[in-house]
Amino acid sequence: MKITLKDGSYKEYDHPLSAGDIAKDLSMGLFRNATAARIDGQLRDLRTVLDRDAALEILTFDDKDGAWAFRHTTSHILAQAVMRLYPGAKFAIGPAIDNGFYYDFDVETPFTPQDLEKIEAEMRAIVKEDLEITRFERTVEEARALMKDQPYKLELIEEHAGKGEAISFYRQGDFVDLCAGPHLYSTGPVKAVRLTSSTGAYWRGSEKNKMLCRVYGTSFPKKSLLDEYLARMEEAKKRDHRRLGKELGLFTILDEGPGFPFFLPNGMIVKNQLIDYWREIHRRSGYDEISTPIILNRQLWEKSGHWAHYKENMYTTVIDETDYAIKPMNCPGSIMVYETQPHSYRDLPLRLAELGLVHRHELSGALHGLMRVRCFTQDDAHIFIARDQIKSEVKAAAALIDEVYNLFGFKYHIELSTMPEDHMGSLEDWDAATGGLKSALEELGKPYIINEGDGAFYGPKIDFHLEDSIGRTWQCGTIQLDYQLPERFELEYVGADGEKHRPIMIHRVAFGSVERFIGILIEHFAGAFPTWLAPVQARVIPVSEKYADYAGKVYQRLFDAGVRVEQDLRPEKIGYKIREAQLQRVPYMLVVGEKEESDGTVSVRARQDGDRGAMDTGDFLAGLLEEIRTRALSV
Repeated sequence: MKITLKDGSYKEYDHPLSAGDIAKDLSMGLFRNATAARIDGQLRDLRTVLDRDAALEILTFDDKDGAWAFRHTTSHILAQAVMRLYPGAKFAIGPAIDNGFYYDFDVETPFTPQDLEKIEAEMRAIVKEDLEITRFERTVEEARALMKDQPYKLELIEEHAGKGEAISFYRQGDFVDLCAGPHLYSTGPVKAVRLTSSTGAYWRGSEKNKMLCRVYGTSFPKKSLLDEYLARMEEAKKRDHRRLGKELGLFTILDEGPGFPFFLPNGMIVKNQLIDYWREIHRRSGYDEISTPIILNRQLWEKSGHWAHYKENMYTTVIDETDYAIKPMNCPGSIMVYETQPHSYRDLPLRLAELGLVHRHELSGALHGLMRVRCFTQDDAHIFIARDQIKSEVKAAAALIDEVYNLFGFKYHIELSTMPEDHMGSLEDWDAATGGLKSALEELGKPYIINEGDGAFYGPKIDFHLEDSIGRTWQCGTIQLDYQLPERFELEYVGADGEKHRPIMIHRVAFGSVERFIGILIEHFAGAFPTWLAPVQARVIPVSEKYADYAGKVYQRLFDAGVRVEQDLRPEKIGYKIREAQLQRVPYMLVVGEKEESDGTVSVRARQDGDRGAMDTGDFLAGLLEEIRTRALSV
């Protein structure tokens, strides 16, 4: 059999071998670090036997899926430790997640921080035992017998009962778990583990089910990597946008509307500055802005496919005995705008942009500040194109997104997400759409990775994952190529040949959600926004009440020039006022006293580099206005 490796080279073998054995043949160092395999594009266990020609990639902790397998194994170590310490516990599911893992348990009382310390110590003992992990399969009847005391596992087994498939398990020492894998060969490689928290979580995410105790943790193959991660998490706590949002008067979320953010005056300044920038770049790039209704009737959502594919996430109502839905997406509205008049090939590409307010039902346990909400502004664009315009328009959309992220100093990587299991449209259309996106990316020279099965239900997509100042990634921008909705709505344009043709539709966002993007910016900048975004750009601080009049003149000059400026006339010590301005992340503090008044200057303290000394007020103002005009990144 011929095994094609990641670099395009290949190895030939005359007998079946496991992926792990092939890794060992390639390099003992690779085998020691291997955590899983990708076989013909699918994530598989290293124990998987190859007996035919295949493409093989050996994964390590440095690969996303390799880290996933490593942490999935750690979740089993967690479950084993809990069962040793609390034999009466019932265990549910324990997947790997970004940067860690969790496991859900049904226990009499939720775990305390002291309990987590005990469990973590037991996990380290299991790692030290270096228990061999073995995979085996059982019939449904045998699986039921094996898991007879575990009701959550029995429920999962019943879901497989009708499929007639063998059910896989993994054993490590005295612990057996129902699991599809993949897993490491033993518990030994998990050299560093930390349980981070425990919380409540409904079984299978449904509020109708029992509340379980979810334990979160993370793990690494080296202690140094864990230490680095914990340091980053400590920094992330300091940057938490929920805390900073409250301290800086940006936004709040109240009990009367969980998941529905209130923007406060300072937050509205940030939001409006972002929207002004968005409008500027879209006007320059040839987009027309539209606004479509928030509520539209059921017939539209059935036609678009949302009623069948997305209804559980939609808020619905009845008006005049007719079903309506609050829009979870803006695309059907843009289609209706397209339909308001006939089009010819001369109209294409037709670029429609909308700052549309959308609502999506999210489970209460998933809500998180501005990052996961039920109501948000999506900075959508829908571009109607002919087939020969795919590359040029995808490239133009990618360039716009690149400009946005560069403005804020974000690095990013790109993923191409392909057809999901729940999709509409023919395989031929999906292949054509996916090929179009690949071709555009390759022509741009942008590296990307394939994210199998994670496309939208109506088409494949390019996702932009940006990296913030402390190394976390966020999925924001997206470009989706859609053959399906134009087909469902029977959209048309008249071609150069005088015949009717079907346009293709590109869905595109840059911020993604304006609210979420603000949350990301708060944490990226730790609340210290660039001057053009800062709610207060300068604060005038007199050294005493005697210089309040001069402070007022400086204030008025900046205010008249369009600067967002405040003056602090409180009878407090100058040091106190400066410290408070620094805590509020004001970019510039302008201290004025006798010398400044006589010279017509201001003593400038910058948020970033401290005392800059005395400056002519006009010179300072000119520099400040240029910094704002150019949207400079730092002060």
